[in-house]
Amino acid sequence: MNVSLRAAVDADFEACRRTYFAEMDWVNERLGLKRDEQESMFRKLWDPAQVCIIQADGIDVGWLQTVVSKSEHMLGQIFVDAPFQRRGIGTEVLRRIIDEASRRRLPVRLAVVKFNPSRRLYERLGFRVTHEDDRKVYMTCDPDTASEVT
Repeated sequence: MNVSLRAAVDADFEACRRTYFAEMDWVNERLGLKRDEQESMFRKLWDPAQVCIIQADGIDVGWLQTVVSKSEHMLGQIFVDAPFQRRGIGTEVLRRIIDEASRRRLPVRLAVVKFNPSRRLYERLGFRVTHEDDRKVYMTCDPDTASEVT
């Protein structure tokens, strides 16, 4: 399977929104978050300049949002549509992000809800918990760690 990324455009918003809520509704419900507030927050935070669409064999299958600065590569979100999960697509995309950041000698940082099963994937790829709050763990993959894992 050929996994690739393309820059998002405004027209991708609705598909990204659908994927987000398909994958996150159970998390938001468990956290007691209101759907209308989450819809508003999603609109506010979705920025096509920070979003890439994940493609598998030329088909849009998910998306990710990252912010790269001089000091870090921040992974805000990554989602793969349910029919395409467990095929290594997310792992491949994450490895590319880690490799790119490692070449620039930057850590990759992310936050994940404590009970989200994707945490195991992040740990497998070399992320370690740096701190936590009542809902999330904050994780980092340092450039030196990345070369050992990927």
